[in-house]
Amino acid sequence: MPSRAVHTDQAAPVGGPYSQAVVAGDTVYLAGVIPARPDGTGVTGGFAEQAHAAFGNLAAVAEAAGASLDQAVRVGVYLRDFANFAELNEIFAQYFRGPVPPARTTIPAALEGFDIEVDAVLYLG
Repeated sequence: MPSRAVHTDQAAPVGGPYSQAVVAGDTVYLAGVIPARPDGTGVTGGFAEQAHAAFGNLAAVAEAAGASLDQAVRVGVYLRDFANFAELNEIFAQYFRGPVPPARTTIPAALEGFDIEVDAVLYLG
């Protein structure tokens, strides 16, 4: 099955030798995104500001792949502080409004300098 890499300057750049997303058949794999601006500078501030920045980056990469977050079937959320879990749920619902909520895993992670990272898998079929 052929695949293609997706890169956009509308989201934070990747931090290594990988693609922002890969489209393979009817599936889009979105790499983890953090709360950073398209110029690569980090978003500082509270959890809500950082979460909106991360989800905004994820949405921009999905759009560049010809999709939207409403097509998400799986989302991974990595939190530096699990005390933000309830606030995460409120913000998450603003970005994933498809007819079927995606499956989600939320795990604590040793994130350095930011509070959240998010990745996703989208189904286009």
